[in-house]
Amino acid sequence: MLTKAKWLEFLDTMDDMYPDAHCELVHDNPFELTIATLLSAQCTDVLVNKVTKDLFQKYKTPQDYLNVSLEELQNDIRSIGLYRNKAKNIQLLCERILAEYDGEIPASREELVTLPGVGRKTANVVLSVAFDVPAMAVDTHVERVTKRLGLCRWKDNVLEVEETIMKKTPIERWSRAHHQIIFFGRYHCKAQNPGCEKCPLLADCREGQKRLKKGLVKV
Repeated sequence: MLTKAKWLEFLDTMDDMYPDAHCELVHDNPFELTIATLLSAQCTDVLVNKVTKDLFQKYKTPQDYLNVSLEELQNDIRSIGLYRNKAKNIQLLCERILAEYDGEIPASREELVTLPGVGRKTANVVLSVAFDVPAMAVDTHVERVTKRLGLCRWKDNVLEVEETIMKKTPIERWSRAHHQIIFFGRYHCKAQNPGCEKCPLLADCREGQKRLKKGLVKV
């Protein structure tokens, strides 16, 4: 397993590469962020932002989502994967926060994960971005990067990945590191065509070294 010191070196490199890394889901408040993150499951942020540009003009409050039929809401997010299930969860979520939280998104992980459509990853995104609570949301980019770099084991599940990152990363860096790892995975260490040739971490990356030995990387 990667040492804490080495991992922090990796994070410093990502910090140099992506000093302005941030949440790319466009939103104006915790409620919009929750909806956008729910929609982003198995979907790109680019597509979500395209949909929410009109969605957030039409629906300003939780009650707005309940004032339309499920079919109408489904139609408004139809271009997003799993739109039927997501529309159902959005309306159920709105019912819950109106009934139990005065229409506001709760600011604790324990409460967030009880909301329809909100899993641990979504809860961590909302905590970190909307409420400035240190959290480490593990999406496909975070999981891929940490496993390729050897911080986590290939067989680790999402929760194990999250726990390992938090253990090896100072708490004050969690939220910043989360976005930088995502940017590194989204724009550099891509799933299909990673930028190994120009990667400053190639010498220490087990995936990169494997690709180098197979002749898939030209340096």
